[in-house]
Amino acid sequence: MFDFLSQKFSSLFSGLENTKKLTEQNIQETLDSVEHALLEADVPYNVVRTFIAAVKNEVIGQKVTAALKPAEYLLMVIQRKIVEFLGGEEHAFSFSFPLTMMVMGLQGSGKTTTIGKIAYKIKSDAEKNNVSRKIIVGSVDFYRPAAIDQLEILAKQVDISFYRAQSVDPVMAAKEIVSYAHNNGYDVVLLDTAGRLHIDNRMLQELQEIDALLRPSYKMLVLDAMTGQESLSVAKAFDDTIGFHGAVLTKMDSDTRGGAAFAFRFVLKKPIIFVGEGERVTDLNNFYPDRAAERMLGMGDVRSLIERAEEKISAAERAKAEESLKSGAFTLQDFADQMAMMNRIGSLSQLLKYMPGIGAKISPEMIQRGEVELVKFRAIIGSMTPKERLNASLVNNSRMQRVAKGAGVAVDDVARLLKRFEEAKQYVKL
Repeated sequence: MFDFLSQKFSSLFSGLENTKKLTEQNIQETLDSVEHALLEADVPYNVVRTFIAAVKNEVIGQKVTAALKPAEYLLMVIQRKIVEFLGGEEHAFSFSFPLTMMVMGLQGSGKTTTIGKIAYKIKSDAEKNNVSRKIIVGSVDFYRPAAIDQLEILAKQVDISFYRAQSVDPVMAAKEIVSYAHNNGYDVVLLDTAGRLHIDNRMLQELQEIDALLRPSYKMLVLDAMTGQESLSVAKAFDDTIGFHGAVLTKMDSDTRGGAAFAFRFVLKKPIIFVGEGERVTDLNNFYPDRAAERMLGMGDVRSLIERAEEKISAAERAKAEESLKSGAFTLQDFADQMAMMNRIGSLSQLLKYMPGIGAKISPEMIQRGEVELVKFRAIIGSMTPKERLNASLVNNSRMQRVAKGAGVAVDDVARLLKRFEEAKQYVKL
């Protein structure tokens, strides 16, 4: 997410290292670069101009304390203004229960998948607090082939209830789904509505009728971040006719340039509540403006990384990993367990985006090679005997050939793993 802007912003401030005071002249080149980066990221021109003016008004003529270099001060101001444009110091969104949520969006935005993710998030958050939520999902999308079947499959994955309406009229089907949910004691109802490839009056009228009939407690708009400024036009059309409480930006793990997220709150005055960063039901994250700003400026987001680790890895697993590191008896099995835990948190490319100053410096090709190597390493360790995993010194040349054949890799790959493992052991001893 925001990789494009992170790469653009990472080296913008070096030209101000020796300046004593920020003036319009000595910051103009930097602000021009910021402006060009935002425009390339598909941020609307009027939003970019407003942003640049806000930064310039705050920094021109300002004296900088001895403890803070001008470049650092400018970076601080830009970071603060980005946070303001993204929504300010907002806390994670929390729902009130019981709830009925109407989920809207164009076809192809990831709307149905997002419902599964929201259901999973509500369910898992409740379980962390020792609360039980009775969740049901239903769909009135009779236009996209297999849309209702897809939602039923997602419900099974998340282990929640699904109801298939008997009526084929979208408005009556919506009423049927919600009535069934209320009559059977469900406190969370997520309704998938019909989408189109583009905005049309029939779709909007249908949604208006469902909204008027159900009066849902939440209306969530799902937007494809890859569509850039078009997503803002879609959001405005929905807001003008039906209204919504907040948005979910999907496909933020793809090659999106981040412009839609940067401009959304400023243009629509509505919050981004969640961002989707993957295909799994677990890949839905709260949107924090301050953390997004840090990532855009190449500062990483260690807080979110820690939260993801705590969510995906149990306390017992973390304690066991820590104990194996402290003991010095680090084995290939421990190595494999740690790779498996890392894989649960996210792919290598996802993890690097959270690390300060790293993600923007490593090429996609290097990341791809690293991910391929990790897949090979897991296969190699899986091909070893339990004794070999606990004592890597047993893996001599003949055993390396057997392990390589079992894992479907070259002997050199096995040798590379053993070398990486020895390096990791030395690091652990430090």
